[in-house]
Amino acid sequence: MSYPFPGMNPWLELRQRWEDVHNTLIIYIREALSPRVSPKYYIAVEARVYRVEGGGVEFVGRPDHTILDPEPPTGVSDGVRTRRLPVRVHVPITDEVHETYLEVRGVESGDVVTVLEVLSYDNKRPGRGRDSYEEKRTNILDSRAHLVEIDLLRDEPPMLVYGTRQMGDYRLLVSAASKRPVADLYPFDVRDPIPPIRIPLKKGDVEPELDLGKVLHDMYDRAGYERRVDYRKDPVPPLRAEDLAWAREVLSDPHRR
Repeated sequence: MSYPFPGMNPWLELRQRWEDVHNTLIIYIREALSPRVSPKYYIAVEARVYRVEGGGVEFVGRPDHTILDPEPPTGVSDGVRTRRLPVRVHVPITDEVHETYLEVRGVESGDVVTVLEVLSYDNKRPGRGRDSYEEKRTNILDSRAHLVEIDLLRDEPPMLVYGTRQMGDYRLLVSAASKRPVADLYPFDVRDPIPPIRIPLKKGDVEPELDLGKVLHDMYDRAGYERRVDYRKDPVPPLRAEDLAWAREVLSDPHRR
């Protein structure tokens, strides 16, 4: 099956799959944009690393682990105190998180002109990972660099913006440094095509268009996601009932196969 939806594919949002989708999408976006910004600019894949402390039994980047023990004995048997058994607990540890993003840099100066982020669950989930991303986001917004933020995840709270409540299922944010605090937000829902956006560069340079919908289609087909997605199961996170019915109708259309 080729890419079945007009916009975002909600089956790609599964947490266990998203890291692979995220990293693959980063590369395909660079492939799509690099010829459009050459020869004045180049696009570098950068990575940040931070450590997240596990809360309870959930650790970022790993499956959840849960150890359940029976209630410990009361310590009294026939009036005689018995030896208490140890209780299994978890001690706080940290997990190392690696996240990739794109930077458009000037060929001659090497200066960062535009930062392009594809949000991950670690970016969005409240906690250390979100705090780390929000700090970096604030630093970019306080700098002379442009920010392009791609949020293709319905789960977890969206990133903070002011001036609208129409956030949509998904969001593309384009913040040109010269226009701040004004920015362009492109909200769209699961049934909508993904709107194309312009990537801001230095003043006077032609801003290339990023057709993220086309990039997703190409990535899905070329990277073989149709062999990894089980459409017999409902997507996770779940869709609204009316959207799930629509998605099932799309998937059953023989012309899309």
